[in-house]
Formats: sequence, structure tokens, C-alpha cells
Amino acid sequence: MSYVCKNIKNYRDKDNKNINFAIATLKMRFLSLFLLLFFASMQTSMGIITPAAKREVRAVWLTTLGGLDWPHTKAYNATTIQRQKDELCAQLDLLQKANFNVVFLQTRVRSTVIYPSAIEPWDACLTGHLNKSPNYDPLAFAIDECHKRGMQLHAWVVAFPGHNFRNANLLGRSAMQKRVPSLCIKTSEFWMLNPGMPGTAHYLADICAEIVQNYDVDGIHLDYIRYPEQSIRFNDNQTYRKYGHGMRLSDWRRQNVTQVVKTIHTAIKNIKPWVWLSCSPVGKHDNLPNQSSYGWNAYSTVYQDAQGWLKEGIMDMLVPMMYFQAGRNFYPFALDWKESSYGRPIVNGLAAYKLDSREGNWNLETIEKEIRFSRAIQSGGQAFFRSKFIIENYKSAYKLLQHDIYALPALTPAMTWLNRAAPPKPQNLRFVSTPNGHELVWDSIAAEEGNPVEYNIYFDNHFPVDIENPLHFVKIRHKRNSYPIKLNITEGLLPYYAITAIDRYGNESEPAYLNTPPVSTIKESHILNGNITINDTGTLNLPPNTARFIYITDELGQEVMTLPYQQTLDLSCLPPGTYTIYGLKKKGKYNVFGTYLKR
Repeated sequence: MSYVCKNIKNYRDKDNKNINFAIATLKMRFLSLFLLLFFASMQTSMGIITPAAKREVRAVWLTTLGGLDWPHTKAYNATTIQRQKDELCAQLDLLQKANFNVVFLQTRVRSTVIYPSAIEPWDACLTGHLNKSPNYDPLAFAIDECHKRGMQLHAWVVAFPGHNFRNANLLGRSAMQKRVPSLCIKTSEFWMLNPGMPGTAHYLADICAEIVQNYDVDGIHLDYIRYPEQSIRFNDNQTYRKYGHGMRLSDWRRQNVTQVVKTIHTAIKNIKPWVWLSCSPVGKHDNLPNQSSYGWNAYSTVYQDAQGWLKEGIMDMLVPMMYFQAGRNFYPFALDWKESSYGRPIVNGLAAYKLDSREGNWNLETIEKEIRFSRAIQSGGQAFFRSKFIIENYKSAYKLLQHDIYALPALTPAMTWLNRAAPPKPQNLRFVSTPNGHELVWDSIAAEEGNPVEYNIYFDNHFPVDIENPLHFVKIRHKRNSYPIKLNITEGLLPYYAITAIDRYGNESEPAYLNTPPVSTIKESHILNGNITINDTGTLNLPPNTARFIYITDELGQEVMTLPYQQTLDLSCLPPGTYTIYGLKKKGKYNVFGTYLKR
């Protein structure tokens, strides 16, 4: 209580009602945070497996700057091109096996790119030379390979920074400060686009639009969409005097960054509205009433109004860089992001690189606690910086994810704030025999213009298939209308499959079932006692009655189903067992129709 009272003074509100409300609010936040921390710590210490979510972002940042994560081979002939491709496929295979579903691929590096662009030159990471083509399209290749594995690819665009001075000189007339000099400003370390220049927003929007127009990307992910940190010397006084129009410097700078986000959002949504727009803000939005950001936050230090972007609807997802050890620098700020998410996913960026003994030498338990806390508050997912430290299994991180936390697949969240309309469910689901076994086949769904569909495949030993349980995933985001099933299937004993359609917004259709429990199984069932008969189709016939409802219990007397009275009753959806069927009348009266054994 003393801690609460001490911090409540910051409100300086003379209205007793407001003070009491503020105290109550702080108490609730402290209590909620304490319980969540306790829950996450107990899970970790006791080795409890965190319940898997059906929908959750599981992402890595795959860095191409200097080939840090990829590529390690430079492409200069057919052999090295293939080796470069094989390197990426090997990484994606490992990510797929650990059930990752999003790759943030660094696509715009430092005013250079990894695809053939009409706007900016090639980056050196691919060939070892600036402005030199690798003679294939790495972005198109990466997208295809991610989609083959059921993963999304979001093009990671480093927004404002350009090259350091050495590389800028090597690029000559192709360098950003030569091509668009009016938009550029020099810092103590690099050239950068000036956020205060009106043309900057359109320049970056053109780059993002070029990617979205020409490639089947799932998202645009903005990095360094902010002003430089205080350690970098940066002077925009001249721009401020010209365009500030009497605003406070801090408000003007925030407005500049927000305008860039708005312009990019409009540009990409006009082309493909389902493409995600996300960014990675500084890990602390601003000072909290009970926790300082110690001079390093998004809102006040580098002028990112990231929570405002969610509120305004110009950002689909935030991936804050929460590169802090589990504790007061992590938990309160992670909760703050979640509380100001406006229904959008908050994907906590976690510092996998800190597991390296040269970077921080963190224990794996630190990362594990942060993952479990993120799940406990239902933030939306996790992203790891960088992919190298996951796939190379630093401190057994890959093993933890593959065999525990990400043991089951997950879909990404649906973009319900943009579109809630589910696609139609697949039709005519059936088995087809092939020389190699059997295939599930169904009729293709004609996609609406600009909103193609994929398919999720589920399997269950019981009917109906529970499609909300990730245990039952067979394949997510499958593109074709057939899928090979390597099972020994006996006619009349078909397993239970379900197929759903899923669109680019993540909306999922109602399930289409392969079969219902076979009639031969129902016929083997019989009436143990009572006034019930079973007909040739396996349905039950009840006598005429004044009952208003049918009430069914299992052998333990637990309620299984209640439904309006009907004389013909189909119980094919129930698993094998013994069931008692009652008729419920007015004023609590009832009668027993009989007991039914279902095999």
C-alpha cells in the first residue's frame, strides 16, 4: 500500500473522487500484474507446458544486412546462386519444424534492396557488391518457399536510415542522397531520409507499394520508423523552421512520423487491403505512473506514437522491441502495450541474441518467462531477434520451442478489424484412391477478386472434429484442393477429417466433414431398455409425447445434450457409450424414454 500511495502523488489531482479512482486503478493493475507474474513464474519453475493457442504470431527477424542471418554465400554463378537458395531453404525448414508461421525478411536494408527495384539499387549482401544483380529474384524465391511451408513472409523495410558514408560514396550517383537530395539529411553516422520533409512519406510509400504490387507478400514490416536516438547527432532545425508552423518540436516530429505511417498504410491497402502493416517500435511506449522508462521510450524520445497508430487504425500489428530481462523493465511495459492494443495483436519482440555469451549471456529461462507471460496476457505472439540464435539452438532455445512452447502449429490472428466475412465452406469432401494410397479431395472455392483462399485440414478420432484444438491440425494454409493421406483406410471405418477455407484476412469458414460415424457402427448399437426403436438408417425413433425437450445423459449421469423434442433422433455425432434419454415437460416433470448403447 505504501508503494501505491507513494506513486499516486504523481497524479496531483485535488478531486478526491479522481484520487480514489486512481488508487483503485493502480491497485488493480498491481494485483493483475502480480498474479500474472506469479502464474508465469510458476509455469516456468514447475515445467508446465503453456497451453497452445490456435492463433498466435510466431516470428523471427531474418537479417540480410551484411549477410548476418542470410545469405552467407555470395551469388555470382549458377552454382553459388543455388547454394544461396539452399541456405535459405535449410533455415526455413528448421523454422517450419518448430511451427513458426511468420518470417520478417529484411527486404529494404539501408536504402538498398534485395529485389529488382525501379526505385532503389541492389544491396551488397547478395553478391558482395553494391548495385549488382544476383541474376535471380531473392524476394520472389523467399516468398514462394515460405508459402510452401505454410509460413507468411512480411517484407521488413528499414525506413529512415540510409548507408554509412563509405557505402554511400561507393554507390555514387545511385546513392539515396544523390537520387533524392532534397529528402536526405546527414547524421553523425549515416545519411537518412528526413522525416520532416513532406516528400519523404511518398518516397517510402512508393517503395512499399512497389513491393506489394509486384510480390505476394503477406505484410510490410517497418523498422526504424522513428527519429535517431540521442547518441546520434542530428540537426533538423532548418526543416523545423520551414515546416513546424509554430508547433512544439516534439509534437511536430511525432506528426511527421505519423504522416509517413498514414501514407504507407493508404498506399498498400489501396493495392491489397489484406497485407499486414506492422512496425517494431522501441520497447517502452512511454513512462508509466509506477515505472520510468529511464529516458528511452518510443513516444517521448524518438517520437513514435505507436499506440496512437493502433487507435487510429493505420497499423495492424505492433512488434515492440522488448529487449529487456524479465522484470520491471519488461512486465509492466508488456502489459501496457496489451492494454492499449485496440484489438490488434501485440507481438513482443524478444532478444534471442542476448543468449549469446558475447551479447548478454542470458539464461534461457529469461526468454521462457517472457514467452509465458506474453501468453498469459494474450498479447498476440512473439518475435525473435535474430533467426540465427533460434535455429542454431543457442542455450537450447530451438529445442524449447520445437518440443514445448511451439509443439503444435498455429494460425496467425484474423484481421477482423478489416474484414469479418468468412469464405464459404468447401464442398464435396471425399476420399480418392491413388496408386500411392489415398487423397482427400474437395471442390475448389472460387476466390473473390483480390481475396484468394487456402485450406486448413484437421483430423480427429471423434466426431465432430474439434477445429478449435490445435492438436487436430494436419496442415494449415494448404493451397491445393487435394491432400495425400498416408493411412491404411478400411471402407466403412473412415477416420474423421474436416476441411475449412481460410482467406487472406485469416477468416475461416465453417468446416466440411469427410464423413459422419458410419451407419454400420450405428446398426451394431442397440436399445438396452425403454420405449425406443432404431430404424434402418441408424436413427432413433421416440414415442409421441408431450415433452418439450429431450435431455440426454451419459453413463455418469452428466448432461450430454439438450434439444427441442423431436420423434426422430440422430445421435451419430456422439462418441461410443451408454446414454439415457429423458423427456422434459412443464413444471419440472420428466419421463425416461430409455437407455441406448452406442458402439
